[in-house]
Amino acid sequence: MAPRARALLIAAPAVLPVALVLTGALVAALLQSLGLLPIIGEPEFSTAAWDADGELLLATGISVYIAAASTVLSVVVGFLIAAYVLTSGVSSRVLAVLSAASVPIPHLVAAGAMGLLLSDAGFLARVFGMPSGFPGLVGGRGWGAAILEFGWKESAFVALVLVGSMARSAGGLCEAAATLGASAKQRMLHVLLPLALPALGVSALVVFVYTLGSYEAPWLLGPVSPEPLPVRAVRLFGSIDLTARPEAMATALASVVVGLAAIGAGLLLLRRVRGWR
Repeated sequence: MAPRARALLIAAPAVLPVALVLTGALVAALLQSLGLLPIIGEPEFSTAAWDADGELLLATGISVYIAAASTVLSVVVGFLIAAYVLTSGVSSRVLAVLSAASVPIPHLVAAGAMGLLLSDAGFLARVFGMPSGFPGLVGGRGWGAAILEFGWKESAFVALVLVGSMARSAGGLCEAAATLGASAKQRMLHVLLPLALPALGVSALVVFVYTLGSYEAPWLLGPVSPEPLPVRAVRLFGSIDLTARPEAMATALASVVVGLAAIGAGLLLLRRVRGWR
C-alpha cells in the first residue's frame, strides 16, 4: 500500500465524521439562507438574505480589512520577536516567556483589558492625558483597538511557530553570516527572513482565517455600526425575529466562503514560494 493511501486510511475514522457533520451543517445553512428550510412558514426560494441592501458586502469588506491588518501587524511583530529570541542572549529568554504567557489568555479577556487600556477614560488616557484630537481607538471607525488586540495576541503565536521551525538552523547560519561580515540587519533580511518564509506564510494564513471569524474583540472594541461578519451573524442568529435567520445563515456562509478563498490563495502562494526557494 502506498504511504499516502495508508495515511488516508489511518486518518479516515477521525476525518470522516467531522467532514459529514460539517458538510451537513453547511448544506442546512445554505438551504436556510435561500428560504428552503425556514424556521416558520412555508419553504420559498429567495435570495433576499444575500442582498440585504449591501449590508452583507459591507460586513465582508470590514471583516477582510480587520483580518488583513491584524495579520500584517502580528506577522511583523511576531517575526521581530522570533528574530530577537533566536539571535540574542538571556534577555531574549525573558521575551520568549512573556510572549508564550500571552497565548493562553482568552481573546475575551484580552479584549476587555485592551478596552480598559485604550478607551477615552482608560488607563493610558488617565496617565498621559491623551489630547482631544487623538483618534478614538475603542469604538472608532478604524477598528484600531480590535486590530491592536489581535496583533498583540497573534504575534505571540506567530513568534512561537517561527522559533519552533527555525531553532535548529537559525543560530548556526546567523553565526556563519556574522563571521563573513554580515550586519544584524543583513542577517535578519538575508538569513532569517528567507528561512522563515514557509512558517511565516502558514502562520499568517492561520491568523487571517482566525481573525476573520473571531467575534469577541470586534464586538467589544469596535463601533456599533457597521458590523463585521461574525458580529452580524451572532446578532441576527440571536434575534427574536425568526425571519432574520436566513440573513444570519447567509452572513455565516459568507465568512466561510471568504475563509476558504483565503486558504486556497494562501496554499497556492506557499507552493510557489516553496518552488522558488
